[in-house]
Parts: sequence; structure tokens; C-alpha cells
Amino acid sequence: MPEAALPVDVPEQRAARDARHDRLFSGVLKACALLVLAALLGAAFATLWGGRDAFQTFGWHFLVSSAWDPGNQDYGALVPVYGTLATSFIALLIAVPVSFGIALYLSEVAPRWLRTPVASAIELLAGIPSIIYGMWGLFIFAPFFAEHIKPWLTNYLGNNPDDGNPSWVATHLPFVGKLFASDYPFGASILTAGIVLAVMIIPFISSVMREVFHTVPTRLKESAYALGSSTWEVVWDIVLPYTRSAVIGGIFLGLGRALGETMAVTFVLGNAMDLSASLLDPGASIASTIANQFSEAVGLQKSALMALAFLLFVVTFIVLLIARLMLRRLASREGR
Repeated sequence: MPEAALPVDVPEQRAARDARHDRLFSGVLKACALLVLAALLGAAFATLWGGRDAFQTFGWHFLVSSAWDPGNQDYGALVPVYGTLATSFIALLIAVPVSFGIALYLSEVAPRWLRTPVASAIELLAGIPSIIYGMWGLFIFAPFFAEHIKPWLTNYLGNNPDDGNPSWVATHLPFVGKLFASDYPFGASILTAGIVLAVMIIPFISSVMREVFHTVPTRLKESAYALGSSTWEVVWDIVLPYTRSAVIGGIFLGLGRALGETMAVTFVLGNAMDLSASLLDPGASIASTIANQFSEAVGLQKSALMALAFLLFVVTFIVLLIARLMLRRLASREGR
């Protein structure tokens, strides 16, 4: 009888098989990461290539020109870029303190029976499509703004009130007077769009803040309370230093959504390609300009819209880069 074959070294075979699987798994993950990078670079290159005619025709003048005249084939990006930045800044200026107050109340002050319903309502608001916010802004908020808020702003802050006598603010602060001076009778304006954007991004920022506030160890807060600290002192000295990186990340997440918002802004911004110093006058953003004109654009106008899309990509990239630099700087300080 022949001798039985020696058994294969099972541990070595298993180790080799596991190594192959690890390499395969690592390759799949690397391909997924590279796919995201390729999609990002592809989108940037596609918009840049589509806007090459506009950049070649107008050069750097395209960035600083406020003209937008399809009849004479004269285009500039200043008005949409200004509208995008202005509405996003207004939204952030309103949304950050409100979101902080909501997150602070839900995590530190609110009774337990109230936290869950309010948190659920915030999450529902975050899931509402942007077009719903736009319709609410167009049919409800904009008329209310034009009838009740705008007259007060123009009379008490603007330099052309109804009675013809500039207010104290407009007299001593001419810049503020220009910001709130307007003869436009309707409610659609840069300020209206900024407020609607603020309502949109408040659920996102407040949800992020609330979640990161809950990550603070309870023993740290209880120790501070035991030493006689007030709620505000606990938040300022314990909660915020512990979570500031995540809080800044949530704020820039909301800013990124505001920069790229299309439908809600299109409804309430007025879509006027005119550069005005007043926040109460209609304006235009990059996203709303593309949404309004791209379906009918041909030739150089289409190229100008693609160039605007590339500029929106660049602006968003710069904002996210600033966020990353801020977070890295905070991390380096924490490591000292």
C-alpha cells in the first residue's frame, strides 16, 4: 500500500489566502477613493473646458465685469458671484447663533420630555426639499417681508425713507444707509434670499452641534457644575473647547449647502443681473443664473454659464480649504 500524502500546511495556506484577500480589499477601497477624486477632477475639468470660450473671449475681465447682455454677447461674473457670497454670508450670520442656541438648549437646558420632539422636528426640517423652502419664501415670506419688514428697514436704516428725511443711522453711517436703501417695491431681494437660506441650513448646523455637544463626557460638565460654574460657563469653558473642531466643521457644512443652493434662491432672489449695494434690491447668484438661463443658452452664453459653474466650484473649494486649514490649526493647538 502506498503511503498517504502528507497534509498541506494549513496555517501557511490560510495566511497566504488572507494576504491575497487583504490586498484585494485594499485595492477595492483605493479604487473607491480614486473614483471620488476622479469625479471631482472630472467635474472641475468639464466646467472649465465648457467655459473656455468665455475665458478666452473676456479673460480676467470676466471676473470683474458686471455686464450680462446676451444681445451684445457681453458677459461678466461679478453680479452672480457677489450674490452668491452675499446671500451665503447673510445666511451664515443668522444661522450660526440660532443653531448654537438650539443645540445648547436641547443638550443642556431643555427637559427630557421636550428634547426628543424638538430634535425630531429639526431633523424633519433638514429633510424638506429645497423647492418647498423656495415656494414658502415666494408666496408667504417675500410678501410679508415687502409689507412689514422692508418699509421699516428703509425708513429707519436706509438713506431714502418715505418721508425724505434720512434717519440717524443713515446720516452717521452712510454705508449702512446704502445697504438698506431701495425703491424696489417687491419682497424678492438679496436679504430675503439670505434669510430663506438661513432657515434652510439651521437644521443642518444645529443637528451637528447637538450631536457633538452630546459627545462631551458627562463627568467634565458635572465637575464644572460642582465647582460652582453656571450653565454658560460650562458651555464656554468645557463644551466649546472640547467640540470646537466639529462645530466649525458643521458650520462650514451649512455654508457649503448655502453656496450651492439653487431652487430656493431662484424663487426669492429676484434674478436681476444688476449690481446694487442695497441688500433690499433683487440680485442673482451663480446657481440661480445657471438654472434660469442654461436651457435656452447657446454659443458664448452657454460657455459663460459653464464658466460660472467652474467659478462656483472654485469658490466652494476655497471655502472647504479654509475650513480644513482652520481645523488643522485648531488640532495643532490642541496638541501642544
